Amino acid sequence: MSKITKNYRRVLLKISGEGFCSEDTTGIESEKYAFIAAEIKKAKSEKVEIAVVLGGGNILRGAKLSESGFDRTRADQLGMIATVINAMILQNHLEKIKVPSCVLSAVQIKNIVETYTVHKCKACLDSGRVVVLAGGTGNPYFTTDTAAALRAVEIGADVFLKGTKVDGVYSDDPFTNSTAKRYTKLKYIDVLEKKLAIMDSTAVSLSMENKLPIIVFNLRKKNNVAKAVQGTGIGTYIG
Repeated sequence: MSKITKNYRRVLLKISGEGFCSEDTTGIESEKYAFIAAEIKKAKSEKVEIAVVLGGGNILRGAKLSESGFDRTRADQLGMIATVINAMILQNHLEKIKVPSCVLSAVQIKNIVETYTVHKCKACLDSGRVVVLAGGTGNPYFTTDTAAALRAVEIGADVFLKGTKVDGVYSDDPFTNSTAKRYTKLKYIDVLEKKLAIMDSTAVSLSMENKLPIIVFNLRKKNNVAKAVQGTGIGTYIG
């Protein structure tokens, strides 16, 4: 397993929309947000600065909606709004358990959430708050994985933590192929050349260009966010 020699100081945690609902379902499940908020609190106790980028697929996927003939740009904009909904709910659960936080959105929604800027995000992190980042990149056709990589680079994060429903990167879908191999360590180019479907190629390429390490791990297991922050070798390390 990969082993990091010290804790990370500033991390970017990516949570897909599926993290907020049960397997093979969609919608908003309060207990899922509460669980993730508690996991973030455990990791925050390790004195790490945490920014979180959220997906919105539990509510609406822009790319999926466009397949029905809906305009792709408008569909992606609706997907961005879905991430803002998730961000506001997660922040509410963080505040409930006394974790100071703020929501910054790449999509302007005046009087509801603040607009993202790099300076504002860094200032919030420096003040000890968890920053929940919504709205993707603010542009259509870009995934929230790419948004996560971009934000991680912008704020000078030490690592990109991608929480998923599996415990790392596999050679194939472990749910349909019982012989799929789990990797403990990969190079960026391996992910691209093998076309491993853990995130889109733009996110991987951006991370590679900026030497941003990626850790893919199971978000649904207790204490895993803290373990990833501590560098205990869980999941798959990409670098």
